[in-house]
Amino acid sequence: MNWHEYVNQTGMLPLWPYEVNYGKENVVETDVLVIGGGVGGCRAAISARQHGATVAVADRGVTKHSGQGGAGVDHWHGAVRNPCSKVTPEMYSDIAMEVSGGYTNGAARYIIGMEGWDTLLELEQMGVQIRDEDDDFKDTMWRDEETKLLFAYDVDNKHCLRIYGNNIKPVVDREMRSLGVQVYERICITSLLTENGIKGSRVIGATGVNDRTGEFYIFKAKAVVIATGGGGRLGSFAPDMTGNGSMVDMNMTGMGHTLSWNAGAELVLMDSLSNATGLGYAPYSMGNSDNTYQGVRVIDADGKVIPYANSKGELLTEERQIFQSSRPGENFVIGHGIGLNMPVTRDYGITNLDPSLSKQLRSGKLKLPLYDDFPGMDPESRKIIWNLMLAHEGKCRVPIFENMQHWGFDPEQDMLQYAVTDHPFVCAMVSWMGLDHNPPSWISTKRAGGILTDWRLEASIPGLFVAGGNPLFGSGCHGEAHTTGRYCGRQAAAFAKNHPAVEPERGQIDREKDECYTPVLKSGGDVGWRELNYALTRVFQDYCGSHKTEDILNLGIKRMSDLRRTEGMRTFANNPHELARVIECYRLMDLSNCYFEAAKARKCSSKLLNFFRVDYPEVDPPEWKKFLPVSQTEKGVNVRDLPCDYYLQAPYNSNLRANYEQYAELD
Repeated sequence: MNWHEYVNQTGMLPLWPYEVNYGKENVVETDVLVIGGGVGGCRAAISARQHGATVAVADRGVTKHSGQGGAGVDHWHGAVRNPCSKVTPEMYSDIAMEVSGGYTNGAARYIIGMEGWDTLLELEQMGVQIRDEDDDFKDTMWRDEETKLLFAYDVDNKHCLRIYGNNIKPVVDREMRSLGVQVYERICITSLLTENGIKGSRVIGATGVNDRTGEFYIFKAKAVVIATGGGGRLGSFAPDMTGNGSMVDMNMTGMGHTLSWNAGAELVLMDSLSNATGLGYAPYSMGNSDNTYQGVRVIDADGKVIPYANSKGELLTEERQIFQSSRPGENFVIGHGIGLNMPVTRDYGITNLDPSLSKQLRSGKLKLPLYDDFPGMDPESRKIIWNLMLAHEGKCRVPIFENMQHWGFDPEQDMLQYAVTDHPFVCAMVSWMGLDHNPPSWISTKRAGGILTDWRLEASIPGLFVAGGNPLFGSGCHGEAHTTGRYCGRQAAAFAKNHPAVEPERGQIDREKDECYTPVLKSGGDVGWRELNYALTRVFQDYCGSHKTEDILNLGIKRMSDLRRTEGMRTFANNPHELARVIECYRLMDLSNCYFEAAKARKCSSKLLNFFRVDYPEVDPPEWKKFLPVSQTEKGVNVRDLPCDYYLQAPYNSNLRANYEQYAELD
């Protein structure tokens, strides 16, 4: 019986079903602590155990399906060393840097290129299907007949694979547990513990609160891996609206970013924001021509076929061309959905619909609404989109693939309508119109920003490693989260082997514990956690929005501090769940300062970063093409300059392969 059924049958709200023990301490000692039990965290835990470390995982949810990749995946990026690929790890890293104008993580992209295929092969051994074992697509352009591998985006260069990944999270969860990893679920991690309690010193553990029992957890560890999700609740907060209307969970807190920021680690690209999705339709529930639906036949309301075009805007006449680069034989399609903005060149971008689509709609040559014409497609083309890609893509199998068919949708007979929107929104990138359905321009979320790492994927403070698609700056999506997690796991295990345990400073623990329990121990609170979240989000929208100046950013810092000291101190919690939500609000306030300080540090505007300052209107001046790592010290905020290609400059080697071989902890 669920909550709704209980209320309907009894007419009463149920009592809190767990024994509450606020303040009770639980101490966990381990070699490696992994914070976040998504695919990146699970793979980090598996790898650390394989390399001899004892491992504990602390997850905010339930690891069997938690995390942004918990619902599955349909294609795997970064497997450039598979036997069919014509793309090298060097190409993968260099082109990622080129198309982003240098604002991504070249070292992480190279690591992903070197290990993505091996990481996928391990998944196959665990029980995830990565090949066309039933010969459903035999002799099609997407399949290699010898290996039975299937490819997306680029059928010539063959580096992005289509896989049957619906069960991927339960598989890695089962493997993790079978290796003896200690798993602690429903834990809201509240802080990182540092040596002597000093910001910027070695990370030696973490603290957390159980959101069922309210108990306090002290994790002592020789090394810590951050593998948490992204952040949405700082720049936008609409908990009743955004559950399905995004490819990711817009209600995530970016806790890994905050934990690292509060501990003194350097973060980069925190001045780069994007308009938030999440106020439209559920992914792929409406017509689409991109990513999972790339290659679908699209028609207008009168049945006129809308052709595809390559990244140069040239119209395509053959289906195979949809899955080729704009210059076959000269470049490759780097893919879509891997966290790469492409403001510099689209030469390596995917194909899309006719770029004159909006103009033709305005002139009346074409007519809304548009449709995905599944019945008009060849059976194999329809099947690879609907039965493979859609059926395994995250957040799609149950709500879209299973439910729509249960309700009577038949792709052999029925078309899928696009969202109807204003003509200016209908452009070559019409594919995502359902998600970005007239989004408010003032709602924003993080872009590629995250924790600065070295070639070991270690943060700027010792003992802290970073994995996954979000906390690791400039990383990618599902497959890349697995790969960086696997890499971090063995790095953390090696660090733990070579560094003794350090006892946490009791004063740091007590200060954190006192703050955590204030909302349930004080009396007279009259503000709920949702009200506090709405307020802090509004402050961030107002003072870190499109109208940035030095004065406004400083005022934003003050407004957030005032909010913390006033309404923040009046916020109450009725149970451990609400307590964890309040703590998350406190940490969102902390993280806002990182964004404000990063925005203050960049004294220019940047089209590449979607960053604009009214008081510094010059766009992308050459002297400002650099990272600006921002961190907290015991004395205040520190900012420094860092070249975008820092990973190829001293103390590192100028050669990608040489750095990898030196730092990768290869067996």
